[in-house]
Amino acid sequence: MSYITLVRHGQANTEARNEADYDKLSDLGHQQARWLGAHLNETGAHHPRVYCGTLVRHVETASSMGLPAPSQDERLNEIEYFTMAKLFEEQHGVAIPTDREGFVEHLPMTFAAWANGDIQDTPETFEHFETRVADALRDIGTEPGPAIVVTSGGLISMAVRQAMGLDIPAMAQVALAIMNTSMHRLHPIGARMSPVLFNAVPHLEARDRQFAQTHL
Repeated sequence: MSYITLVRHGQANTEARNEADYDKLSDLGHQQARWLGAHLNETGAHHPRVYCGTLVRHVETASSMGLPAPSQDERLNEIEYFTMAKLFEEQHGVAIPTDREGFVEHLPMTFAAWANGDIQDTPETFEHFETRVADALRDIGTEPGPAIVVTSGGLISMAVRQAMGLDIPAMAQVALAIMNTSMHRLHPIGARMSPVLFNAVPHLEARDRQFAQTHL
């Protein structure tokens, strides 16, 4: 097995309230990605294999990082959170939040309802999401050489859930913590992939860049 570095995409369109409008980087998102790419170059990071999902924000992040053209895999795409939130509201009267504080409460509730099968007609089941993430990371991890994967926060939280055996509330808490362009590393220890790095943003630690440590 080879280690995998997961990268969350740069800041997307924070004003969006649907999947299509959200799926593009903001100007800050592009800058975050450029800073991360420069950091990787300066530190001599070696990732001979590059992957990303098929979403625009994944491809734009990889491009602004200056990575070689990635292998795109739809299994690395984010869940359709806006779609599920709309269904949750229609079916159970749970209002879609308009600020971060509301989102902090909304996301764990949505994850729990989704996992329990309480939201009908979702784009995919929780079980399907769990399976596709496991399959994608297994396939990437069994190929030789370190890999870097540009993806989204929900997928990264699922990867951590699978590595650590987290329950749904803990997985949701992980998802809420993940910053834009943060790095997360899964390393083979024995027969399993274990997290050895979480939410690292060394490219945003300088005082004049701390404003760019964003979650949404």
